[in-house]
Amino acid sequence: MTIIIAIYYIVINVILWGMMSHDKKQAKRRGRRIPERRLLTFGIIGGAFGGVAAMRTFRHKTKHPAFSVGFPAMAILHVALLYSIYGTGFWTALSQ
Repeated sequence: MTIIIAIYYIVINVILWGMMSHDKKQAKRRGRRIPERRLLTFGIIGGAFGGVAAMRTFRHKTKHPAFSVGFPAMAILHVALLYSIYGTGFWTALSQ
């Protein structure tokens, strides 16, 4: 079960990172954008680390408090949630 959760987190973070990349490209081209609500939803369901990485990589949404404060807060929330459910067993199970 731990491996499935780890794979989920990897996939959802890569997806959000890609969405932020696409949104930045569309912003430069003045094309159709991804709604902020969708980006934040992917962050809250597990993609916050990908969102933070994308903000730093692409300099995208860095002036919006919902993202600049929200994504790091969501990431801390996810770490706390995983720790409260699995304790240190989650991290040791991944390293085996």
